[in-house]
Amino acid sequence: MVTLNFYAAARAATGIAEDQFSPASLGEIISAATIKYPQLAAILPGCSYLINGSASSQLEKEIASGDVVDVLPRFAGGA
Repeated sequence: MVTLNFYAAARAATGIAEDQFSPASLGEIISAATIKYPQLAAILPGCSYLINGSASSQLEKEIASGDVVDVLPRFAGGA
C-alpha cells in the first residue's frame, strides 16, 4: 500500500492525517483520494507533492507499495 499524508488544509478537508491507497500513478492516487474525500477537490489545485521526501509534479509517476506521498497545500500564501 501507499501512504498518503495530509497536511494543513488537506488534513482539514479529509479529517485525517493519513490514509492508504493501492500502488498506481501519482495522478491516479490523487484521483482516488478526491473520490474518497470530495472536499479535497478545492484544495488540490494549489498543492505540491513529496514522494518519499522528494518533490514531484509528474502525475504520471508510478508510486510503489511502501512509498509515502505527502500532500502539501499552500502554507501562509506560499506555493
